[in-house]
Amino acid sequence: MASPFLPTGATTGDSGGELSSGDDSGDVGESFQSAETETSRNLTELFEKAAAHLQGLIQVASREQLLYLYARYKQVKVGNCNTPKPSFFDFEGKQKWEAWKALGDSSPSQAMQEYIAVVKKLDPGWNPQTPVKKGKEANAGFGGPVVSSLYHEEIIREEDKNIFDYCRENNIDHITKAIKSKHVDVNMKDEEGRALLHWACDRGHKELVTVLLQYRADINCQDNEGQTALHYASACEFLDIVELLLQSGADPTLRDQDGCLPEEVTDCKAVSLVLQQHTASKATVYSA
Repeated sequence: MASPFLPTGATTGDSGGELSSGDDSGDVGESFQSAETETSRNLTELFEKAAAHLQGLIQVASREQLLYLYARYKQVKVGNCNTPKPSFFDFEGKQKWEAWKALGDSSPSQAMQEYIAVVKKLDPGWNPQTPVKKGKEANAGFGGPVVSSLYHEEIIREEDKNIFDYCRENNIDHITKAIKSKHVDVNMKDEEGRALLHWACDRGHKELVTVLLQYRADINCQDNEGQTALHYASACEFLDIVELLLQSGADPTLRDQDGCLPEEVTDCKAVSLVLQQHTASKATVYSA
């Protein structure tokens, strides 16, 4: 029987079965590599179980935790962030990208350990040995099971929502009450300088846009990149909202930080034509 202390294929020397002096370092090195491989395999297996288990924890995870987990999942599966930063119109994509980019050269091993730690924090009673569900209930996607949707409004707990979340949801009643009670300024901005009107135009909520304008939302308010609500509606090709904004006094000649007019950020010919007509009309009025 082969000795359990010898690597496969090892041979003994001439002196009573003792190893020759040149074999010791090889044994130690191979044993060390074997232990490292086993540790890495166990960590990877635990990470995959944690990713699958997260599917049932979405409702109890905060948005910050989901972003944290998403970034580490990408670091493990892809490596360092290697994609261009999403455009400013892709707000959720930009936040995910920034969370991933912030990890820099973090190793996959560290990312897995941090990911597992958060899953355990979300469910202290989690037992990795419990079989994971298979089939439709275990569908995985970009960023791990269910976290592929990551920032969809339906996974945001009610107590975590702010006025911008309600705006994205088109919750007109909640927003109207908040503005009427003066708990919310209709022109308040988020960290990117986007007002409620920006968000409503981005999501195509025409009725909400009308309500915000009735409460004197600044129609030409610009975000941190110089974009107006008209830029947002134009880029998203919401012709009816573009027309509503123009009829309500939106200025089609305002440029963003890159020097772009609203008509220059859209690929929709109908939107572009309406904007050009209003721009020409505005120029005619001023030249008269």
